[in-house]
Amino acid sequence: MEKSREELLKEVMEADFTVVDLNLYLDTHPNDFRAVAMFNNAVQTAMVVRNTYERKYGPLTVYNSFSGYPWKWIESPWPWERQ
Repeated sequence: MEKSREELLKEVMEADFTVVDLNLYLDTHPNDFRAVAMFNNAVQTAMVVRNTYERKYGPLTVYNSFSGYPWKWIESPWPWERQ
């Protein structure tokens, strides 16, 4: 079963949160080998989920995202246009 746009966006947000949370932990525990491995895995997961979303629905951010031709940034509904 294919995931809805909202389900996929929630996965992106969860993955990004995990990356940020581990990043903050590693700022104070830089020698925690297990946490570094978890961070690297979380970054990979976040990239995969974000790429899946962006291939299907368009870019989430203007940076770190490539656009097809024509420019895709304006094709998605803006946050206030969602129901």
